[in-house]
Order: sequence, then structure tokens, then C-alpha cells
Amino acid sequence: MSLQNEMNGAESLVRTLLKSGVDTCFANPGTSEMHFVGALDRIPGMHCVLGLQENVVTGMADGYYRIAGKPACTLLHCGPGLANGMANLHNARRARAGIVNIVGDQATYHRPLDAPLTADTEGMARTVSHWVRTCSNAGDVGRDAAAAVQAASALSGQIATLILPADSSWNTGGVVAEPLSVPPPPPVDPHAVTTAARILHSQKNVLILIADQATLAPSQHLAWRVAEATGADLMGSYTNGHLQRGRGRIPLPRVPYVVDAAVAALDKYEHIILVNAEPPVGFFAYPNRPSALYRPDSQFHVLSRPDQDSEAALQALVDEIGAPETAIPDPGPLPDAGTGAPTPEGLAQTLAALMPEGAIISNESISFGGYLEHFTYAAPAHDWLNLGGGAIGDGLPVATGAAVASRGERRVISLQADGSAMYSLQSLWTQAREQLPCTTILLNNRRYNILIGEYANVGAEPGPTAMGMLDLSRPDLDWVKMANGMGVEAARATTLEQCADLMRQSFNQAGPFLIDLII
Repeated sequence: MSLQNEMNGAESLVRTLLKSGVDTCFANPGTSEMHFVGALDRIPGMHCVLGLQENVVTGMADGYYRIAGKPACTLLHCGPGLANGMANLHNARRARAGIVNIVGDQATYHRPLDAPLTADTEGMARTVSHWVRTCSNAGDVGRDAAAAVQAASALSGQIATLILPADSSWNTGGVVAEPLSVPPPPPVDPHAVTTAARILHSQKNVLILIADQATLAPSQHLAWRVAEATGADLMGSYTNGHLQRGRGRIPLPRVPYVVDAAVAALDKYEHIILVNAEPPVGFFAYPNRPSALYRPDSQFHVLSRPDQDSEAALQALVDEIGAPETAIPDPGPLPDAGTGAPTPEGLAQTLAALMPEGAIISNESISFGGYLEHFTYAAPAHDWLNLGGGAIGDGLPVATGAAVASRGERRVISLQADGSAMYSLQSLWTQAREQLPCTTILLNNRRYNILIGEYANVGAEPGPTAMGMLDLSRPDLDWVKMANGMGVEAARATTLEQCADLMRQSFNQAGPFLIDLII
């Protein structure tokens, strides 16, 4: 028997993933995945990162993709493990991150017995995946793994989920597959380019709305050239998962989260050109408020869809209108760090003043973050990662995955609300184990403050019972002790001066640090 025929399915899986460029695995394995774990032990080359809960695992894979620009794989235990990770797979799908999920399952002959962990794994996977396949034959595992990597690696990243019954991993007959080329994105429609050019030349009150890849270099600079040449305004979608910001990048405002503010910001635009963006709508419906954030008579013109190449589309538009090179505007001097009691403006100024060049910001600040973007335009060049899908609990794991992707060479700063941090605080343990350069600024207001605002937005009157469900006291969460229990050094700050001193201290050490900022 040849060596290849003696290879089991799990070994062919690991070798195919490595051959296809997937060299990082975020994992929380169980019994059904033990042969995959064994193969990872025997075959060098895969960086394996343990997460203590599956929603941490999937969130880390999301953050990894946003910085690395290529997919990692996850290792999840059967249907319930996938279910635990689904919230951050939802966020990753909305952020257009590419992930290869490897989900173990009952052996094919055991599944009909309806053992306790048996679930509709494929059905669950389809709700958060672009590509799903169950492989029941060891000889097909390599082929299917290569196809999963191909799907996840599309220009607009996709979630690919490969479900492996246990016997497809342990049976012999595995075959290593060659990498599959990633199909190019659909071409940009020349008619869309000429239409956008005509609108920009002939109409007033035009907005260019960009999202996803279009917010990154070089697309953002091309969009700025178009706006400057034509007098159009430029804005980003609210839910952009990844922005490149700071000095040398365009000062890009986003569509506001609050419905009234968003409606006011978009009210003047009769024409909106979409570059990898969708027409902006509210996160939720509210009584007596519109669901669509744009005016009823606005006309939309699609330059490029989310699955198309924004750089190619914008370059074609630049050529069509003859937009000259133009400098990025000077954002002005770096602000001084804030002083006194913590405020949104003061924290934003402190962040801008102190963040190192090339920092990565993972922003899940929720209610406290309204001023962060405006006051950080003059900060050093940095990457800004937002909550893409609205399911809270992605800030800490996204930061952790981003730090893994940057191989410890860039400081990652989490702006993290306390309520949503409790969804995935196990991320701190992984940061400590991997000794990742992560600084968490824990915004501690001891409540779900965003929901108190939402209570008013829907016209409800909160009483003692309702407020009790939005309050995080009785007892207060002790974030210094919780961080220490996860192996992360931490300290409390009650002023912006204390916060600044702790930020400076954390930036000078290799491992993670948490600042419990009382607001």
C-alpha cells in the first residue's frame, strides 16, 4: 500500500489546507475532531490557537482575515459547537471576512442512532455560510478542503463550512489536493461607469457611498479623487468592518447609527453612487421613523456590487472623468490627550494622541464611541475594525485574531463596552497564552447603556423591572480581577490622565493589558 493510501482523511485535510495557504487554525475541538487534532500534531506548519468558547474562535478567525487578507480555519465541535460560534460568524459574514470552518460530526454509521450531540449541522451552517459541504468519504476530504479554501478566498471574503463525520477523518485513503485558483470577481459593467460619470457631471447633491474593500487603500484614494474632481460628497457605510484611517488616509465620515442623525445626514442627496455598498437602512424599525435612511426620491446608481473589484471600478471612473491626482487633506495637528473625568471626546483625543503608528483598533465601544472617529482623523495611520453585523461580543476576539495576523508586530487596542465584553471575555485568556500585544480599554458604565437609549427610541417607558434587566450592578463586575484570572495584567482608571498613563505603560510591554476605565 502506498503512503498516500495509508494517509487518513484528517491528514489529507491538514496537508491540503497548508498547501492552499491556510496556516492558522483557531480551535475548540471535541471528540469527533480528535483525528484532526492528531494530524495537526504530526504535521508541522499550522499555527494552532486555542479559544475557550466557540464564539471566541469564530471571532478570532474574523479578525485574522481582516488584517491578514486571507482565511484561517476554525475547528468546531459538532452542531452545538457551530451553534456557539454562530453570532460571530454572522458578524464575519456581514464584514465580508473569509473563513474556512471545519466542523466535526457524528460518524456516518453512528448518526442514525440519534446520539445526544446529533444535530442538523448542515442546516445551521447554511444560515451563516456562503458555501457548505458534508464530506463522508476519506478520499474526498482533500478535494473538498481545497474547494472550501477557494470559496473563502473570494475577493469579497466568504464563509465556507466543511462538515466532517468522524469516520471520514479516521479512515485511510486520504488524498492531498492541489490548491484551486480563485475565480476573478465579476467584471465591472462599463455602462455603470459611464452612468456614474454622467451623474457626477450633470447633477448636484451627489453622494459617493463606499463600503468594504472600497474603504481600503488604494480604493479610498481613488474615490477621493473622484469626489474632489466633481464636487460630490464621500461617505462610508456605517457597518464597514475594516477602515484604514489616520494621517495619510482620507477623513471618511460614516453614515450615523442613530436614525434621525442618519436621515439628516443623507437628506440633501438626490443621487447616491454605490461602490461595494448597499442602500443605507436603519438597524431596527422604530415607531414613526423611516426604515430607509435616504430620502424617498433618491436615485441609486451602482458602480460596483460588493462582490466586484472596487479598485477596478473606481480606476475606470477616474479615467472616465479625467480626475487628476489630488493630495489627501491635512487633518491638522495631533490633539493633546484628554484630561479630567472620562468623556467620549476626551477618550478619543487621548487615543489619537497616544496610539502608536500602525495600531489596529477593534471598536466595540457601542454607546460611548460616538466621537471616536472625528477626533482620530489626525492620529497616526491605523486600521479600524468595526462590529460588522450588530451581534455584540466580537470586539475582544476580533482584536485577538488581528493580533495573531500581525504576528505581534502591531499594537492592537480594543475599545470595549463592558456589557458586550462579557459575551467573549475568554478572549483575554488566549491573549495571555499567546502573549499578544493587546491593550483593552474596558468602558465600564455598569449597564447596557445602548439599550437604555433604544428603550426611548421605541417609545417605551422603562420601570424598575426593565431597568433591572439593563443594569450590570448588584454585584458590580470586577474587571481587574477577571482579567487577572485570565492571566492578563490590569488596572483601574477613573480619570483620563490615569488612562493615558496606563496606555503608555501597556504600549511598552509585549503582552496584553486591560484598563478598567470607570465612566
